[in-house]
Amino acid sequence: MTTMTEASVREFKMPDVGEGLTEAEILKWYVQPGDTVTDGQVVCEVETAKAAVELPIPYDGVVRDLHFPEGTTVDVGTAIISVDVGGGSAVPAAEQHAAVRPAAATPAEEPKAAGSGRQPVLVGYGVATSSTRRRPRKGPEVPVQQVSTAIQTELNGHAPVAPAAPEAAATAAPAGTERPLAKPPVRKLAKDLGVDLTTVVPTGPDGIITREDVHAAVAAAVPVVTEPQVAPAPAAVQAPASYDTARETRIPVKGVRKATAAAMVGSAFTAPHVTEFVTVDVTRTMKLVEELKADKEFTGLRVNPLLLIAKALLVAIRRNPDVNASWDEAAQEIVVKHYVNLGIAAATPRGLIVPNIKDAQAKTLPQLAESLGELVSTARDGKTSPAAMQGGTVTITNVGVFGVDTGTPILNPGESAILAVGAIKPQPWVHKGKVKPRQVTTLALSFDHRLVDGELGSKVLADVAAILEQPKRLITWA
Repeated sequence: MTTMTEASVREFKMPDVGEGLTEAEILKWYVQPGDTVTDGQVVCEVETAKAAVELPIPYDGVVRDLHFPEGTTVDVGTAIISVDVGGGSAVPAAEQHAAVRPAAATPAEEPKAAGSGRQPVLVGYGVATSSTRRRPRKGPEVPVQQVSTAIQTELNGHAPVAPAAPEAAATAAPAGTERPLAKPPVRKLAKDLGVDLTTVVPTGPDGIITREDVHAAVAAAVPVVTEPQVAPAPAAVQAPASYDTARETRIPVKGVRKATAAAMVGSAFTAPHVTEFVTVDVTRTMKLVEELKADKEFTGLRVNPLLLIAKALLVAIRRNPDVNASWDEAAQEIVVKHYVNLGIAAATPRGLIVPNIKDAQAKTLPQLAESLGELVSTARDGKTSPAAMQGGTVTITNVGVFGVDTGTPILNPGESAILAVGAIKPQPWVHKGKVKPRQVTTLALSFDHRLVDGELGSKVLADVAAILEQPKRLITWA
């Protein structure tokens, strides 16, 4: 017979934190057995093939058991932590929402809403359902309207206005209206994923935004790249993080490194690459960098050559918009993007990642500097979200920071071009009819020859070089 203690234990399962991935590695536990946790509290950090992500627990209670140690790779859907919710007095947030439903709900809807098998996810396809059903609560019933009013008062600090008509509830609240209804953990999730709650369509009772609503907004905003479904290795043969033999050190390929390797192989053998090179005098650009550092508009911002190189590429794309495209194999179409999500390749302890700046073409130079600074610092801290690495249209990789002159970069999957920037260093250069030491670098542009021919690729590379040689073209070509 099931005891009260056993009935009050909730199992939190590994969610799909990366749009269809099958496993994740537990990097760090932030709680231990016996610790008290609350709904929305981060309990661990995991790494998938796309990013490191912190997982919040959807329960209030006491940690009973951690099922896996740090460093273990766990299949999605496997229970990773048990929480004693106190004999059923505390239930998952999703069930709390399900318990407060409009009076118009039909009986057929009730079993699905009341099920305790709902498993919140950070990024993915929604929640997993099960046949398990929550026991009815004892005690006097509270009117639905009274409960929903109390919840909204707690969320917003005031009683709610009358609910909108059903037709109005199906649309997102326009900017400038009353603050959207959402619990603090949902607001934190939206902030972490860069989602504006005023643009989210609420599906919770009385217009409350749920975790699933935030995930749906992310899925609608960026294209999903489906990963190959690979069966995980049996636990008995999984290798540790690294191990030594007498003459070798072997490091298992997993997480970000595994995803990067698969993506690069797929890109190299799918898109016909062409790479062109140009060596350019960037002395004037380097002088402009020093001038901008002293400009009050850039106070507190990081100004470096990459900022002006990024701006030069954005101008070149505006002058040659067909380069900002992708190849739709299924439809046999070239898809020209009227926005630029500018990817910046970043080397991190977990491997190479390419987060991107959304709508970079619409940013001013100070705004672009701020976005670049945030992108780099977030990547170095290992906090880049999966959404930040999806939807890129063109990429810059700065191999010059390693003292490398140039290279032949491989396209980021789904993109048509990538610009490699070599080391900037003094070299003898013919300037105004005389040989002088000048600041020189080599640029390399790789592009997908199915949709970018030699003329178009050459024009883009030549425009970038011309701007860096004469940065005043950032104004005259604007």
